[in-house]
Amino acid sequence: MTDTFDIAILGAGPAGMAAAARATQLGASVVVLDEQPNPGGQIYRNVDQASDVQHRILGPDYSHGRVLTQGLRDSGALHRAGATVWDVTRDGVVTYSQNGKPEQISARHLILATGATERPMPLPGWTLPGVMTAGAAQILLKSGGLVARDPVLIGCGPLLYLLAAQMIAAGRKPRALIETQSRSDMWAARGDLAGALRGWRYLVKGAGLMAKIMAAGVPRYTGARDIALEGQGALTSVRFTVRGKSHEIATDTALLHHGVVPNTQISRALRLDHVYDQTQRCFLPTVDALCTSSEPAVSIAGDGAGIGGAKVAAISGQIAALGAACQLGLLTPHALQSAVAPLQRQRAHELHARPFLDRSYPPAAQSLSPADATIICRCEEVAAGDIRRFAKLGCKGPNQAKAFGRAGMGPCQGRFCGLTVTELLAQETGQSQDETGALRIRAPLKPVTLGELAAYDASSQDT
Repeated sequence: MTDTFDIAILGAGPAGMAAAARATQLGASVVVLDEQPNPGGQIYRNVDQASDVQHRILGPDYSHGRVLTQGLRDSGALHRAGATVWDVTRDGVVTYSQNGKPEQISARHLILATGATERPMPLPGWTLPGVMTAGAAQILLKSGGLVARDPVLIGCGPLLYLLAAQMIAAGRKPRALIETQSRSDMWAARGDLAGALRGWRYLVKGAGLMAKIMAAGVPRYTGARDIALEGQGALTSVRFTVRGKSHEIATDTALLHHGVVPNTQISRALRLDHVYDQTQRCFLPTVDALCTSSEPAVSIAGDGAGIGGAKVAAISGQIAALGAACQLGLLTPHALQSAVAPLQRQRAHELHARPFLDRSYPPAAQSLSPADATIICRCEEVAAGDIRRFAKLGCKGPNQAKAFGRAGMGPCQGRFCGLTVTELLAQETGQSQDETGALRIRAPLKPVTLGELAAYDASSQDT
């Protein structure tokens, strides 16, 4: 028999945990489904199990996650960990696997709190052993206390500075930072500086990270171009140019990062409305002030609706819970307005610095338009030049590109290549990214064994 709840929350990061705690306070029956064994999401991964040394290295912002995990435990919401969601319907039916066994629940309202994923950074040689994302390095640090030895950090954005500072605190400073943002990017962001000053705490935090990096003597190269990861069988060096001068740094580990983007796999599968954001250079689900999507029974909270960070995600989770509770008749419209207004003001305050950061650290032009020989679809080994060739043959969108060359048809379902395919086709055809569109996502959202499918079919027939 399928369990039924008022609200099902997909994801146990800051948005999901905060939503669960607030929704249960309002009297809703709540289930939280999350793929990880413990709550926290990526930002607070393993926060309850991390050692004192890990908490010292990762800092107080990371440790704050224990407040949210405790709130989830105290809420009374049913938390189903290790649950891999692989199908979701608009009428609130969620199918997932747990311990290799298929399960299904239904809910009157869905809150998607699936967070963000790192933007792909396709560079020559990025598929070599020894090349990882900065997010993967953080997973190793948070989950196992493992710190990469002598890596080169490549890309742009605050996460690179945070990771570098954490590595320094762990006693293993990076060999170098190779950054793609330039002085012209900072100049282009000058119009957003006044707003950023209203969110001055983020600027002070960034300045503190930079001070640690400089005090540790980590070399920095800004405005890097023509980045190439080199090696035969494994990474051995990084080549790049800065203001016309060539550089090469020997290393066996490179960590790539140039921002994060909303994880829209489920919102895409549900055929919710999305729009392309030219500043964040990604597709965003359309949501209103209460985090409600184009489908009234589906809300999207946290970074899955637009990148804002952990604090904004937790606030958005509460707003989504309040909106859902009002829809379900657990809260009057007047009580909703009274409760949500201060949260919306707090959320707006936390977002003051975001436009300045987005413009100061844009995605690298080299990765938005990779060289022809650069692999962009790692699953199917499709290169950027292949996509350009498909466009010349009449391909207009990423779903049509599947028929031309299987880009986006591998196990990751376009998580690594989808945005790049859209960018390349838009460049070649002269269409906007909205006109070009995104990869169509279908169930199963994650790889499922034949045994799980057979067991699911058998159980559905029994009922």
